Amino acid sequence: MSLTLEDPRIVEFDVRTDEMLVNMGPQHPSTHGVLRLLLRTDGEIVHEVTPHIGYLHRCAEKIGENLSPPQWIPYTDRMDYLAAMNMNLGFSLAIEKLIGMEVPEKAMTLRVIISELNRIASHLVGMGAYGLDLGTFSPFLYAFREREIILDLFEEVCGARLTYSYLTIGGATHDLPDQITIPPGLAQLTGRDPNLSLSWSDALRMFLDWMGPRIREYHTLLTRNAIFVQRTAGLGILSPEMAMSYGCTGPVLRGSGVDYDLRRDGEPIYTRMYEGYNFKIPVAPFTDSTFGKIPPEVRLGDNWSRFFVRMMEVAQSIEIVRQALDRYPTTKGDYRVPFKMNQKLPTDEVYLETECPKGSMGFYIVGDGDAEPFRARAKSSCFCNLSITGPLCQGVLIADIPSIVGSLDIVMGEIDR
Repeated sequence: MSLTLEDPRIVEFDVRTDEMLVNMGPQHPSTHGVLRLLLRTDGEIVHEVTPHIGYLHRCAEKIGENLSPPQWIPYTDRMDYLAAMNMNLGFSLAIEKLIGMEVPEKAMTLRVIISELNRIASHLVGMGAYGLDLGTFSPFLYAFREREIILDLFEEVCGARLTYSYLTIGGATHDLPDQITIPPGLAQLTGRDPNLSLSWSDALRMFLDWMGPRIREYHTLLTRNAIFVQRTAGLGILSPEMAMSYGCTGPVLRGSGVDYDLRRDGEPIYTRMYEGYNFKIPVAPFTDSTFGKIPPEVRLGDNWSRFFVRMMEVAQSIEIVRQALDRYPTTKGDYRVPFKMNQKLPTDEVYLETECPKGSMGFYIVGDGDAEPFRARAKSSCFCNLSITGPLCQGVLIADIPSIVGSLDIVMGEIDR
């Protein structure tokens, strides 16, 4: 018996599929770092996703129990190498809480400038890489162009561009530099003389003045781009209840409509840094039309909402840094309270979380009277945020996996410590 395409039995025979186990990553561009996703698929439909986080073999926490706190700070850089300053800050605050140290107002203002600047740099990478995951290359180049200028400024402050370690116990390692040569990228973008000498603060203000209008361009390139909206809106929906039950934090949590930010809701030793600053905490669902109308396809807790939280946080961080720069020249105290390399830690235990770009990062420290902590542990936001991958990816197409995973903005150094 001959069969034709119109014969319904052909369809029945041809679409018979078997379940397959497919490895996505770690070589796949959308599986950042050493992440490997094990997919159980039926045709193009994903039935189950199991993340395998790999091993970076750094033993960072165990090393922290064999070094004094100032010696361990450079290791916290590597946990989130895109937001190293925020990692430094969280651990420094935990030690200050353990020993009961009061930090001068000047040091706190300096910390606000540096940590919010690093939040902008981290979100720029997150936004640009997310566009790259979805097939658009230009936003990635623009985001790295702006991030390079921030790294130039960090280099003037601490001498490093990637594993920058500047914020430390008691404040910062140095005060802000007085005079610098304008960063090459900033000189080119603003049409200034590349040999121009100006204060670090003025160079930062020049960057913020240039960066502000660029945010609207990012929204044109990504936020309201029809293809981008189609790949992100209404997909990977994470309900507020599920986000809280999985321990999600940061933009992932706020993208699901939970209004929680440790800069406002954290412990006083951290929140007092932000006292007197006027800023908003972006939380979905959004009604702000500053950067255009919200696409009607958007749903609470979807990929687009998580992306948009980061976009809005960049604008808010710029305003915070401006306010901190205005405050810095008149702040009281020194940039740092001295802390000896071999200073003994009290017999006590503390836990402190801070609001890092990817979510809350917590440090648990136990002292036993020695200079080295008896226990040093870190609770990672990316670890909790990645745990939601399985439920979010059930029943979606394979092609939608990069969109969902990319919207979580994970860094594997935070996850495997």
